[in-house]
Order: sequence, then C-alpha cells, then structure tokens
Amino acid sequence: MNLTTPRLLLLVLAIIAVAVVGTRFEPPTQTLKLVRPTLELDLTIAEKLERLIDEHERFDIVIVDPPEPGMSPVETVAAGYADLAFAANIETYREDVNVVLPLYARVLHIVTTVDPVPDDLRDLFYGRSIFAGPANSLSYRVVEDVIRDMRLGPEDYLLVEDPESVADVVVLFVPIDRESIVSDPSVQGTQLYTLGSIDDIGSGTGLDRAVLLNPRLKPFVIPKGTYNELTPQPIVTLAVDNLLVANRDLPQAVVYDLFAEVVRVRTALFSERPELFQPLDKSVLDANFAFSMHAGAMAYLQQDEPTFIERYSGVAEVLVTLIVGAVSGGWALLNIYRIRRKNRIDKFYTEVIRIRDSLPPTATNSQRDAAVESILELQNEAFEQLVGERLAANESFRIFIELTNNSVDRIESGRRVSRS
Repeated sequence: MNLTTPRLLLLVLAIIAVAVVGTRFEPPTQTLKLVRPTLELDLTIAEKLERLIDEHERFDIVIVDPPEPGMSPVETVAAGYADLAFAANIETYREDVNVVLPLYARVLHIVTTVDPVPDDLRDLFYGRSIFAGPANSLSYRVVEDVIRDMRLGPEDYLLVEDPESVADVVVLFVPIDRESIVSDPSVQGTQLYTLGSIDDIGSGTGLDRAVLLNPRLKPFVIPKGTYNELTPQPIVTLAVDNLLVANRDLPQAVVYDLFAEVVRVRTALFSERPELFQPLDKSVLDANFAFSMHAGAMAYLQQDEPTFIERYSGVAEVLVTLIVGAVSGGWALLNIYRIRRKNRIDKFYTEVIRIRDSLPPTATNSQRDAAVESILELQNEAFEQLVGERLAANESFRIFIELTNNSVDRIESGRRVSRS
C-alpha cells in the first residue's frame, strides 16, 4: 500500500488518539515527607503509618528529620522541608499549615511522688521540682500557663529540663500507652494526679474553666485500672487531639486520596494499641482545630471527589505535551511536504520558460512544433503527477497550466508571423 505523507500523518495522529483514549489513567506515585516525631510512641505510629501506606501504589511516605536542630515539625512543614507532620492541636495558628485529620489524643498525665497528694494543683506545684518535657513542648507550655495562672513566683517552684533528674512532679501530654507506662520502673511508688471527679465535668469547676479558656482541650477520663495500681480510681484530666497536618500547597487531590488511605488503614494502624483509636466522622468539620482544614480533607468529608483534571493533572500534562508535540511535528512535516511539492511544480515552470525562451525569432516551423510538443509533454507529466498526488491541485498548478497554454500560444503566434 502506497502511503503518501498526508495519509501517513493522519495515521500517526489516529494512533496517538487511540492510545490516549485507551490509556488506563493512573495518578503518579506521590512521595510525601513526614517529619520525624520526637515522642517515642508518636514515632512508632509514624513508622507503622509509613509501612501501611507504602503498600499502596499511590503514596510513598518518607520520614525525615528537621533541617535544623530544635526546629519544630510545624515549622518544618511550613518552611516546605516536609509535606506532613504530627502536631498537637494547641499549636499557634499558621496560614501555611493545614489539618488533614485528627489521629488520636494526647492525654495530660501528672505523676507525682508527693504523698499524700494535695487536692489543689497549686499546692502540688508549690515548692516542688517539676519536669514537663523539653522547653517549648506542649506539656512545658501548659505548665508555664498554669503556673502563671496560679501566680506562682520563680522562687515557688523549680522547672527542670533534664529527663534523668528526679522530679517531685512529672507533667506530660502523651498518648495512652498502657504497655509502656505499666512496665516503666520509674513509675513505681508514684501516684497519678486527678483534676477532680467525674461529677466535676460540666459542673463549672476549675476543670471547665481550663477548657473554656483553652477550647482545644477537652475533658478526658482515664478509667480505673488502666495503669494497674497507678489508677486505683478514675483519673479526670485533659486531652488534646494529635493531628496529621500538611503544607497548604499540597494538591487537593493528593490530600483527598491521602485522607481516604489513612481512613482505610486506621484499624491496622491501631491494632496493637486499640486505646488510641477514636471515632472519625463528619463532625470533624465542626472541630476547633489550631489550623484551617486542608481543602482536600474537606472535599473528602463532603464527598466532593476531585475532578478528572485535578486527580490526573500530572498524567494529563504529559499526554497534552505528547499530543502538542505530535501535532506540531505533523504540521512541520506537512509544511515540508508542501514545500517539496512546490519545488516540483517550480521545476516545471523553469523548464517551460526555458523551452519558450530558447526559440529565436527566426525559428523554423519544425523547431516550433518540437517546442510545443515538449511543453505539452511537460503538461501531461504534471497532470500525471497531480493524479498520483505528487503535485497539489492548488493555485501553483493553475498558474502552471496558464503558463504552458500562454507559451504554446506565443510559439504558435510566432509561427503565423513567419508564414506571412
């Protein structure tokens, strides 16, 4: 089968169109950087989340360290060094960081060696050494706020930052980790402080005041026996959500799919620590978070699935590039073909003019007959190439026919002059 250049070009474009239509669109694998948490249990959960999600082709989670010592996870995400982080729901608002979803609660644990344990928190702190974790940690900041609220002077307490030091009171916001706390020898002989009784919740006591002034905190009850002898009675305390946060510029479709994937693996994520599991429903939209919710997370909760373009934008960009390249290349080939056909007709022009102008005014009739025959042969050859699609039936061909006819008339005119 003889394929001319235009037909070949159309065939190539048709093959590309079929390939595009028949392509199974898969979004590209998205590598997401998760800031390494500082708390041991948080790190355990992060590593398990990494393993579970990496089994899905859509994502590849990589745990990374902050670029500078002391840089918080939220700062790391905001600066663009990472995409995701764990953050307590008590951080300072930042416009460039968004919430994906709450994972589990961090619970306030106040452990003391003071015996008997005072009923009032001020009496517990007064004249004591207090360990509240590293400076700028959640528990450290909460203790500073409580101390300021109780109007204790610097001489009334001692905040220690060395975790190896023996402190009278230890204050930490940590997840419920029964296994670790029960097996920790350092808690032997200590008591877990309660902020009141279960009846105090909602009755307008200091516990409610703390929640009112810090609305992202919520009352929490550690049930009796959770930590064996450390919890001979229910412990009333406070909790704050531990959030998965993301850089605001992470694409909406990526966060939508990430939300769905985290929901899918949540059961497996907390299978070894079911006490961390907490319900997740559309009420999340009404929650009081430290940051705005990411548009992708809101879309998932509102069942507003990303459009084809949003989800497959990366694939679509590649396909569009290929199509544009093919069309551009095809157009270039078509222009080349047109130039080649134009060059062919130009050769006919040149030959006709050469034959016509080669006759002297005194040319004999036989010379004129030969010239006319040559021109008509060129005209016939051009028609044959036109039928074979080597020449185009365009304005150039029409001009060529007029040129040949005019040349024949001119030659014949000279013949009549010579007969006279």
